[in-house]
Amino acid sequence: MSEYFSLSDCDVIGFDLDHTLCRYHLKETSRLIYESFTRYLVEHKDYDKDLLTLTPATWDFCFKGLVVDLEDGNLVKLAEDGTVLRATHGTNNLRTEEIIKHYGPKREWKHFNSLNTTFTRSTKYYFYDNYFDLPGALLCGRVVDMLRKHFISRTLFYFWKDVVAAIDHNYNTSAFKEDAGWYFPSVKRDPGRYLQPCSESVKTWLRSMKSAGKVLLLITSSHSDYCRLICDQILGKDWEELFDIIITNALKPGFFSLVPQQRPFRTLVNDVEESEGLPSLDKPGWYSQGNWPHLHQLLKTMTGNPEPKVVYFGDSMRSDMFPASMFGKWETVMIVEEMEGEGVPRSDAAETNEAQVEPQEKKGKFEGMKAPSAPSEQWGSYFVDTHKTPGGDEESQKLTWCCHSIHKYSTMAIPSVESIADLPLDYKFARFSPNKPCTTGYYPRPPDSLLKKCQSQSS
Repeated sequence: MSEYFSLSDCDVIGFDLDHTLCRYHLKETSRLIYESFTRYLVEHKDYDKDLLTLTPATWDFCFKGLVVDLEDGNLVKLAEDGTVLRATHGTNNLRTEEIIKHYGPKREWKHFNSLNTTFTRSTKYYFYDNYFDLPGALLCGRVVDMLRKHFISRTLFYFWKDVVAAIDHNYNTSAFKEDAGWYFPSVKRDPGRYLQPCSESVKTWLRSMKSAGKVLLLITSSHSDYCRLICDQILGKDWEELFDIIITNALKPGFFSLVPQQRPFRTLVNDVEESEGLPSLDKPGWYSQGNWPHLHQLLKTMTGNPEPKVVYFGDSMRSDMFPASMFGKWETVMIVEEMEGEGVPRSDAAETNEAQVEPQEKKGKFEGMKAPSAPSEQWGSYFVDTHKTPGGDEESQKLTWCCHSIHKYSTMAIPSVESIADLPLDYKFARFSPNKPCTTGYYPRPPDSLLKKCQSQSS
């Protein structure tokens, strides 16, 4: 395989929507999601209303890549080999001796092999890898704190069922149409408060790829009605012309992984799925649900290539990178906003766009609140952390499991699509490789913590 990657070599260019093509105002959206989940628990499950009270400092706990262990109420940050780098019980830090008491002298998390090889969810743990469910990590930590404070004998598994019910109440496929929950009604009332329009450079970039003969895909697990609201807001009313194939309610990762029990594609009438599934996919258009093998057959026909080369942009390891890479054998570009929190400059287009659409109340209301993509005082860097060897004082720098997964299942990583939209299609990007330094594969440059790790190893 070449050490470089170029969009010009691809026949098909696909995109996830949320947090990929559509960039959100993370502070506003995170508050809305947290309040949506918590109001359900307070109003429907009789949880303590103090859960609704937040201070700006509270948000430091909100950190992507955590795993909540539902058997003991701990949240853990993992190294690439499954070592527990940091842990909390609820929101309270566990000291080194407490971590060893829970996980043994080698600090090994017992479910790591299952999570690391499948990325599937479990009744015993939950992995927070996208911004839509990330505020749930803060909520889980605070619920565990509350249970301990009040000596409530509600089992952890029971509390998790309530959290799942809160997620379903706010995000289920009919919630948008029915104005159910708190999330969709709020976004519908004021989409500009939560959604950042794509820059003109991104729109021009999409058109240029289509003009160059590329097949453009949009594959999102969002339902068609929410997808339309988002795309009208961020791309304009003519956005459907940009894509050859639009797939909503794709139910990733199952879209890629459920072979041979794959879901059929379905046509949509007024955002309602036809009850009869399609036996195959024979033409471009807008579809719901579906599966990778049927899409692959259509792409072969559209490109005239028996093995079309596909690249897919996404933000979720579980839903996008891992399944598209492992099952679809696609090239993958991961959107990692955490890069911007570690010294990677924002593109001029992203900066201009943010300045133009910044909500009026933002500065006052969110003063002191950490963005979920920024490094955390409590959790450290998303990419690297220090680790003491068992029984010794020697510290070593270890890649986090999230960082290692990016290198393993992604072709390259960027902080946003804006960061590459002004480049020519034949631009050659260095790709991740086990034979290259851990800093190779990031554009426009690696995060600070990875640069420091490499410098310390070479000195």
